[in-house]
Amino acid sequence: MIDLRLLAWTSPNCPTGAFAYSHGLEQAVEDGDVTNADELVEFIEAVLTRGGGWVDAVMFAATYRADPERLDEIADLAAAFRGSAETSLESLQQGRSLLSVLRAAWPHPALDAFAERRGREPIAQPVAMALACAAHEIKLPDGLVAQLYATASSLVSAGVRLVPLGQTQGQIAMAQLMPVIQQVAALAYTAKPDEIGTNVVRIELASMRHETQTTRLFRS
Repeated sequence: MIDLRLLAWTSPNCPTGAFAYSHGLEQAVEDGDVTNADELVEFIEAVLTRGGGWVDAVMFAATYRADPERLDEIADLAAAFRGSAETSLESLQQGRSLLSVLRAAWPHPALDAFAERRGREPIAQPVAMALACAAHEIKLPDGLVAQLYATASSLVSAGVRLVPLGQTQGQIAMAQLMPVIQQVAALAYTAKPDEIGTNVVRIELASMRHETQTTRLFRS
């Protein structure tokens, strides 16, 4: 049975600000690289399999397993592993917000200790999510799937608004991404932080160009 806390933590109702970010998708739509549902799925699949979503999944697993002595090292790496200023803001703002919400609604001494130790140091979103899962004894495979699902769902929602697409097309896109989520979760479960990298040059460039896009709805 799925842990209901995962549904709450990945819900649009969880006030992390995820709705405000598109991971460069807004620029990709502006450039004509994403014009329909199939291209949206390709964009998100790239994020999940070889972009920021993949990095976050590996950082999630590493955080979940980390000894207290190594946790800050992994948190620093996760915070630094972004290709543009906007995607960095995307992860760090959501990480800080998520940790704040979790400490208030689902308190645990491990969350408080981490927040106090980090102080003003950056906290990436997957680190906050993984720390909460570990603290509350939610199984790592379930947490990984939830982490990846949240990324995919947020980008599908952005795509529905930007392309634009109908709500049914958005659900079809999510259905097509489900096997990808499962596959990436399985790979991330055994991957090591020092073995990862990204290969999404066009997405990274779109994110960088989005910083100066004249009219925009999203912060990334």
